[in-house]
Amino acid sequence: MDAADGPALERFHETLSANAQRSRFLGFHPHLTATEVDRFSRVDHLDREAIIVTVGTEIVAVGRYDRLPGTDRAEVAFVTAEDHRGDGIASQLLLQLAIAARGVGIDKLVAQTLPENQRMLGVFTRSPFRAVTRFAGGIVDVSMSLTNADRDPAAASDWR
Repeated sequence: MDAADGPALERFHETLSANAQRSRFLGFHPHLTATEVDRFSRVDHLDREAIIVTVGTEIVAVGRYDRLPGTDRAEVAFVTAEDHRGDGIASQLLLQLAIAARGVGIDKLVAQTLPENQRMLGVFTRSPFRAVTRFAGGIVDVSMSLTNADRDPAAASDWR
């Protein structure tokens, strides 16, 4: 992803259902601000990474990580268009982001999701990484060690 993808990212976000927006942003978020579009579409491939999945010229999924400043941990997040949920896209995004993160010294991915977001929780718990979850304040915190995978993530192309 790069700055040129900003307009497509805005269009993608506008197509998301209220439920998808709530799942991704932990609350209703109908429009991305100009600051968010700029931030989400600029990555340095070290502390910030984003991968988009497209069909033609339109984005159908986005996965990203943001390193927590001064640490070997990064927050990871995904969103997939309604028509493509259940296709295994989020699992593949997690895998590719984990491989990229390990390559730049990130050893742990963390995430927050709503407890009703069972699809996303399933992506984490079925991944090759040992996911530890904790429920607090209406949010599920997920932590995954990239150095203690149950199997080599680079060879784990078939999990969903």
